[in-house]
Amino acid sequence: MKKTIQLYDPKKVKMGQLMDTKQIVQFLDDFRLLHGNRTQEKSKLISLKIQPSLLNAFRFKCEQNGYKYQTQIKTLMKDWLKGF
Repeated sequence: MKKTIQLYDPKKVKMGQLMDTKQIVQFLDDFRLLHGNRTQEKSKLISLKIQPSLLNAFRFKCEQNGYKYQTQIKTLMKDWLKGF
């Protein structure tokens, strides 16, 4: 069994002290939605129509930067959700 290591970061502690209860609850809900329990949630296979030229360009750019394109799509989706 792997143990989680929690590092002390004074900046994050200070941010938490400045948050009100509503902000803390919102942060925890957002964190849970983004990260959830990774051991229980499995990825779901979906079908998505994308123009071949767009997909090829995206895959090429990911390859050039050392990213897996499907992982990068998930990262973009998570980043987009964080913006709300």
